[in-house]
Amino acid sequence: MDLERLSHFLNPNSMIRFIFAFSLTFLTLQSIAQPTQSIRGSVLNHATNTPIAFASVVLLNTNPLIGTTTDSLGNFTISNVPVGRYALKVTCIGYEPAINREVLVSSSKQTFLTLQLNENNTLLSELVIRTRVNKEQPLNAMATVSARMLSVEEAKRYAGGFDDPARLATSFAGVAGNTGDNGIIVRGNAPKFLQWKMEGIEIPSPNHFGDLQSFGGGLFTALSSQMLANSDFFSGAFPAEYNNALSGVFDMAIKKGNSEKRERTIQAGIIGIENSQEGPFKKGSLSSYIYNYRYSTLAILAPLLPEDASSIRFQDLSFKLNFPTKKAGTFSIWGIGLIDAAKSKVKKDSAEWKYYEDKEDNNIKQYMGALGISHKYFLKNNAYLKTTIAATTNGTDWTALKLNSLSTLKPLSKISVATSNVVLSSFINKRYSPRHINKTGILLTGMMYNLLLNKSFSENSPPQEIVSSNGFSTLLSAYSNSTINLSDKLHMNIGVNGQFFTLNNHYAVEPRLGFRYQFKQNHSFGLAYGLHSRLESLNYYFNNSLTSGARAVNKNLDFTKSHHFVFSYDWNVSDLVHFKVEPYYQQLYSVPVVANSSFSLLNLQSDWFFAEKLQNTGEGRNYGIDLTLEKYMSKGYYYMLTGSLFESEYKGADGVWRDTRYNRNYVLNFLTGKEWQVGKNNQNTLSINVRATYQGGNRYSPINNAASNSSKEVVFDETKAFSMQFDPALNVHFTASYRINKSKTSREIALKIVNLTRQADYNGFKYNLIDNRIDQDRVSTLIPNLSYKIEF
Repeated sequence: MDLERLSHFLNPNSMIRFIFAFSLTFLTLQSIAQPTQSIRGSVLNHATNTPIAFASVVLLNTNPLIGTTTDSLGNFTISNVPVGRYALKVTCIGYEPAINREVLVSSSKQTFLTLQLNENNTLLSELVIRTRVNKEQPLNAMATVSARMLSVEEAKRYAGGFDDPARLATSFAGVAGNTGDNGIIVRGNAPKFLQWKMEGIEIPSPNHFGDLQSFGGGLFTALSSQMLANSDFFSGAFPAEYNNALSGVFDMAIKKGNSEKRERTIQAGIIGIENSQEGPFKKGSLSSYIYNYRYSTLAILAPLLPEDASSIRFQDLSFKLNFPTKKAGTFSIWGIGLIDAAKSKVKKDSAEWKYYEDKEDNNIKQYMGALGISHKYFLKNNAYLKTTIAATTNGTDWTALKLNSLSTLKPLSKISVATSNVVLSSFINKRYSPRHINKTGILLTGMMYNLLLNKSFSENSPPQEIVSSNGFSTLLSAYSNSTINLSDKLHMNIGVNGQFFTLNNHYAVEPRLGFRYQFKQNHSFGLAYGLHSRLESLNYYFNNSLTSGARAVNKNLDFTKSHHFVFSYDWNVSDLVHFKVEPYYQQLYSVPVVANSSFSLLNLQSDWFFAEKLQNTGEGRNYGIDLTLEKYMSKGYYYMLTGSLFESEYKGADGVWRDTRYNRNYVLNFLTGKEWQVGKNNQNTLSINVRATYQGGNRYSPINNAASNSSKEVVFDETKAFSMQFDPALNVHFTASYRINKSKTSREIALKIVNLTRQADYNGFKYNLIDNRIDQDRVSTLIPNLSYKIEF
């Protein structure tokens, strides 16, 4: 199937008049009264996750100051706060003060915050304690370097996010991506090496139409900014609790629903419709629910869509039910799921057969889901136990037919891959002393699989079996990680993770170690090391060899492994400006490669039908430097500048070092935005946000023109693998929104444009059957979405 049809959603020129006419009409609406709303939340110990009683919570930019204190359970409520944006300061004796910036208060929904404070082990007379900004540190207290908190507020505001928090990760230092492909490339590693976690459980990639164009990528994720709580993104040397991850971890959480009042959100736009609701199960109960459902409306817009795009349908659902109890802890039930479908019809007229996909008939169905039950119980002596039992599932059913020389549709390929995991996760987090905190746990994953892949490699031959297997395997993991304050300025994170794969009895023992030194009030150094490893997709363990005819030739495949070394320097230039620089080095080994060739699984992009024997003798190395300069939102504006300079290289079984496919060499991002409070009482908000990305292109192998013309398909010269590079790309994303706050409702119109400059993504090459030449597969994707949202 021509995947360009999946990414070319809309023809923007057809909607320009409608967009501007609707926008101008909406902007004339005004509200008269000055609405207010409540800010609610809880204050927790950052290391132990226990509530902090009697902490002071104050809004800084109000006159007079508005504030309150937390109750015995660490909860607080500030009522009658005028709508707008605020900075909130939290202080408590024995803890470092903290500021939570960019707190947005709207009239329709209560603002709920989870605030974290670090214990202060130093006497105030010995050291001046600096107030920390919430975005300076990740949620995970045991992270030393290469960790970034992704806040809900950012996910809703940054341009290019498109209400998809995962797309914002590509604006972080050390991360690259494409417009039409939602794959996340971390420090030169393939997107398939990133681990997705939700509520502490590894889940399949939550991308709609995932793994079709790029393993680990897709179009949009099933994640919604309506549902996501503040989350962590790791790009290297992550703590010991994370197993089966090679490049990075996206550790996400679903927020709790409002336990006091029922709130609803309805949004309709060009891309789809969305409905969200949260609230208590009954009045006066602490139990709550929240859900979000989205459905694509592309089929309704058939007259505006390119050929075959009207067949694209996708929907997703996510939810969380929360049940606090007085003595038995807190129970929660959570889930996420998506369903996708797309078709492309064969062109019957041979004069229209420009590329091979024009002769193909494709039918694609996909699904992904995760469902879990979690229990959190606070023990005595500053400890808590959290246990989660979850089930995940993921499947792709892709049937392709192709016209032969007699204009008869014959089977071309079949992908029928279904996997289901049952997961048990349990850990205990204990504070042994003010200077020592430990987290120890287990993670057991039972893997059920049913795999069938076949493909025809010539016009007149039937499909050959690549994989045909079903069964059950287990991945066992255990870890322990400690944070030790060696002095008032020097902190150490030390731990180990071990995992064992029962399919072939391979195991890995992975030490982790990190130090952070606060040598001045506004300056700190960090140094971390970690050994990390990851399994390949299960189908590669069972693929047959078309060369020898042997079956399941890779069943004994070992983990791909990597040493991570990271140095970090943080400088808080002021209370509003933060600078960070991180040099790093990654040494990959035990990489699957093919004997006597340049092939390496590090470069595998989307080949489902790989059918060769692999050996774990390959290597790789990624090294570079990441820089971030960020100004937090104040006086209505913010900016963030990130840059990465890096090299990504690999060595195949032929012993030659080469550039990897993902060695782009550099990525630069600039994000900025401005808000204006408008209306009679400044109760409405006009916001404009822009993001610009400039990055090098992916690498590719030179084309063997003689062989390509002879076989009528693209043939590469793999002796010079990935020695060529596509052109650099400049992508500009734009978001404009206008929010009207009334006494009990708020309404927002937003225009969000991904790839305003229509910069093309380079997806490789295709053989032109009409002109007998090789064309670049360039996809120029501009995705506009005009949406209207009402919250009440």
